[in-house]
Amino acid sequence: MSTFISLLIGGLVLGCTYGMLSLGLSLIYQASGFMNFTQANLLMFGAFVCYQFFGVWGLPFVISLILSVAIMFGVGCLIERLVIRRLVEKHAKNVYVVLSTIAISIIIENLAMLIWNSRQHYFPSIFSGSSSVKIGGVSVGKESLLCIVVALVAMVALHFFLNRTKFGTAMRAAAMNKTAASCMGINVNRTISMTYGIAAALACLGGILIAPKMTAYYQVGNQISMKSFAGAVIGGYGNIYGAIVGALFVGLLETFVGAYISSAYKELIVYGVMIVFMIFKPSGLFNAKVYE
Repeated sequence: MSTFISLLIGGLVLGCTYGMLSLGLSLIYQASGFMNFTQANLLMFGAFVCYQFFGVWGLPFVISLILSVAIMFGVGCLIERLVIRRLVEKHAKNVYVVLSTIAISIIIENLAMLIWNSRQHYFPSIFSGSSSVKIGGVSVGKESLLCIVVALVAMVALHFFLNRTKFGTAMRAAAMNKTAASCMGINVNRTISMTYGIAAALACLGGILIAPKMTAYYQVGNQISMKSFAGAVIGGYGNIYGAIVGALFVGLLETFVGAYISSAYKELIVYGVMIVFMIFKPSGLFNAKVYE
């Protein structure tokens, strides 16, 4: 039983990290109809920014987290304003917009390597004193619990933001029909820019929470990027609730397959399940709208 609890918590931590990325991917796809390949490296860069504030300059963790999330929110908005929107205004083909996000992702990765070099940087412990608590007779790291709690709180907060605030309603309206939303007085460009900013902030939050367990490394985003895509596809690409459920499913599946079958098969099974969904249920668990 203790082994099961330990695996369950480990799978939830992975799933919550994937969920931060999947949520951003689905938000952007829902708002603009484009796939975005910058999320994983925004996660990595956000972790490094927090490492600079917290690990190098010694600022309190909460202040470091708030500053990092705010900075990455601005970075996300700038990416949309300076690159994505310009391509859209020039009526570039969708594939060029997607390729531009790949180029931006590579630039971010190389920028991080130039600033912080290619070594692994060990993120300081967030908590002082004992670094674990007992749950069901199992020692669980406080960072792991924090990752799960903060991820779930962020997801619930996003749900209320989208459904209970005026700006959230504007974002959903712009996602459904940009022309109609514009006729109703909604600034569609601003809502899309804010969506990119929120997605970048979520990625940053995921990077900060996972950094104490995986270290800050310029290629850390590459280790989890495709799993977040798998989660978004399985849940329903473009559906924010599907993104959460799909990411948690992938995290748990990967963990339990690695423990009870073999770690050599976890990638095969996770991506095999994704392909099955793409073939037989491309709309995912939550029947997301599929853009042509």
